Amino acid sequence: MDKETLNFTIEKTHELMDAFSCCSEAKAAAQAWLDAIGTDAQAEETVKYISEIEEDIMPIDTLISFADSDAGAQVFGDHAADVAAHAREIKAAGAKYCDCPACKAIEEILEKKELLLQ
Repeated sequence: MDKETLNFTIEKTHELMDAFSCCSEAKAAAQAWLDAIGTDAQAEETVKYISEIEEDIMPIDTLISFADSDAGAQVFGDHAADVAAHAREIKAAGAKYCDCPACKAIEEILEKKELLLQ
């Protein structure tokens, strides 16, 4: 992986870890990847990191379904309908994924996936 891709991914990884919407599994995978940079474990941790964040990014249709569900109402409370409406709006504009800070950072990291796995 080239230095520009590495630096970009480090920056986005910190954004992911700082996001209120980042789950503990993604934070742990991100930290393990950061800790492995420059070591013999870097390639292996990169694969693990990519695998974890691919599982964590929320497709827009999943977000819509969740926000419209009883479980979504429990998570989002009175804002569930607003979350669903926002998700429909960004989907209509071409979004494939949730645009919360964590999903946005993951999407940007995954755009570099092929370069990261070199």
